[in-house]
Amino acid sequence: MNLSKYSTHYKSLLKMGLPIVLGQLGVIILGFADTIMIGHHTTDELAAASFVNNIFSLAIVFCTGFSYGLTPLVGELFGTGNRKGIGALLRNSIVANTIVGIIITAVLGILYFNIERLGQPQELMVYIKPYFIVILISIIFVMLFNSFKQFAEGITDTLTPMWILVGGNITNIIGNYILIYGKLGAPELGLLGAGISTLISRIAMFAVFVLIFVKAKKYKEYREGYIENRINGNTFTKLNKLGWPIAFQLGMESASFNLSAIMVGWIGSIALATHQVGVTLSTLSFMVLYGIGSAISIRVSYFKGQNDIVNARNAAFAGYHISLLLCTAACLVYFSIRNFIGSWFTANEEVCTTVSTLIYVLMLYQYGDATQITFANALRGISDVKLMMYIAFVAYFIVALPLGYILGFVADLGIYGIWLSYPVGLSLAGILFVIRFNRKTRSMLKK
Repeated sequence: MNLSKYSTHYKSLLKMGLPIVLGQLGVIILGFADTIMIGHHTTDELAAASFVNNIFSLAIVFCTGFSYGLTPLVGELFGTGNRKGIGALLRNSIVANTIVGIIITAVLGILYFNIERLGQPQELMVYIKPYFIVILISIIFVMLFNSFKQFAEGITDTLTPMWILVGGNITNIIGNYILIYGKLGAPELGLLGAGISTLISRIAMFAVFVLIFVKAKKYKEYREGYIENRINGNTFTKLNKLGWPIAFQLGMESASFNLSAIMVGWIGSIALATHQVGVTLSTLSFMVLYGIGSAISIRVSYFKGQNDIVNARNAAFAGYHISLLLCTAACLVYFSIRNFIGSWFTANEEVCTTVSTLIYVLMLYQYGDATQITFANALRGISDVKLMMYIAFVAYFIVALPLGYILGFVADLGIYGIWLSYPVGLSLAGILFVIRFNRKTRSMLKK
């Protein structure tokens, strides 16, 4: 393999991707801090957090996926130098994202009123219900923040969202400590305190990004385009045509994890607490890979805007090489900490023992995850997203989710069986995404 043709792409992807990764790591650190602080408060609250967070992570991934429709459109215009057109795109994106945020909030509101029908342990309901409501309120602010984040990343300004995320997550962690344990004169709210802290930080991050957009000189041309243009039917339609398939693709991927949390809940509170620790660890490598994946999408869309398909392909495969190295590093870390990582989150010996063996399944699916993340983002970069939605449906709903039930309950493997379905679904999706990207870009080269 001739790696020299990828060298400039390695540098550009790392330059763009590392700030995104660092911002995502802030989210991970927050997840770790949340889980550790809640787990040391009570095991029941840790189990309740697992259930609610899995539902909302599915919703937030869906919402974030929709907002990703902005990035390839911004990247293409950035490649042609159309700054004011990008400002107009942002205005349309804010409206589209707000509408989607309202829809998702309404859907989750209906779920809230039926939550006791999902078969979770009754003793967890006193923690689940108030936490659910507070996180529900924050959804709309996630969507508004995502509009500005995807705009900034699309113009390769990945540092601004990184610093806002880092600041927001630090604020959230401090708020967690104060409100969960009742420090500095605040009431001891436990899991509810963690939810309130999350809501406050999400509102603050959106407000800070708006202020920066309004005041920063580097955004002047984009701001002019935002002010001069109104909601445009064609642009709004483009955002929806790209956004909905991406949202469903990511949503179905997340559902293979998050809906399985309901099945884990049927096993009991110990299994659910173990699942929460495992998902927290899994999210660490996922977010790092997705940071590089976002850079791949930006880079590929930039070259597509210039009609340079050769470099669009090279950027995608260069990103894949980086992702594979990151996977190997993650597996080495997981293996080295497997015997004591559970104790970071809870003092419950049974949970710690189960986590130490579940780590092997986590390691098993890292490379499949890297493949599907890389080439899903590469396909977004060339705005080829519709088929991804159907591939995701087959890989995660037709294959992974039923397989998890069969292995977990029919084969009686419990949480291990449910988790063994993950590498199957992720690898299948990754292989199909690679095939699609190769076929599509090769046909573009022939034109």
